[in-house]
Amino acid sequence: MSNLSLFFKNYTSKLNKAILNIDMSQLKMASNTLKTAIKKGNTIYVCGNGGSAAIANHYVCDFLKYFRQRSKYDPKIVSLSNSIETMSAIANDMDYKYVFKYQLESLYKKGDILLIISSSGNSKNIKEVVNFANSKKIKTIGFSGFSGGFLNKKAKVSLHIKAKNYGISEDSHHVLMHILLQYLIEDIKEK
Repeated sequence: MSNLSLFFKNYTSKLNKAILNIDMSQLKMASNTLKTAIKKGNTIYVCGNGGSAAIANHYVCDFLKYFRQRSKYDPKIVSLSNSIETMSAIANDMDYKYVFKYQLESLYKKGDILLIISSSGNSKNIKEVVNFANSKKIKTIGFSGFSGGFLNKKAKVSLHIKAKNYGISEDSHHVLMHILLQYLIEDIKEK
């Protein structure tokens, strides 16, 4: 067996194990929280740094287009990671730790939810936005990896991937996003 073949088998085995160890009660709560927000027309805000920002922006793509095409609902979803102009202005004039919180302060309404993606769960801007959301009783769904950090402890719903590898964490968060998306389409159709 080649080194690549062995690496591939080991990686996909770790990925499978990480996903299968997700807390199903938390996944169900995440699904119900998202479903309620979509049905009531509330906004889902998403954010993350680096690779997690890309996953947050992918949520917007799939929920706005894919979900809308396959259901009678028009999900409202906004990425706080999407505007480099806004983020760099906040980071430059204030501090990078406020890039998500500052935006959410201006945008949120009662009933909106915040979905946070962070492999470490400990980035300063993640801590700031989670603390703000919790202080305003905004429901939070956190996707974390490694030990889960602050996000795992403070998010109202925590989807923690027990993996000590950024690739496994981020791949798992991506897979969970697609699972929630496709499950919700079927779940909403049945009701």
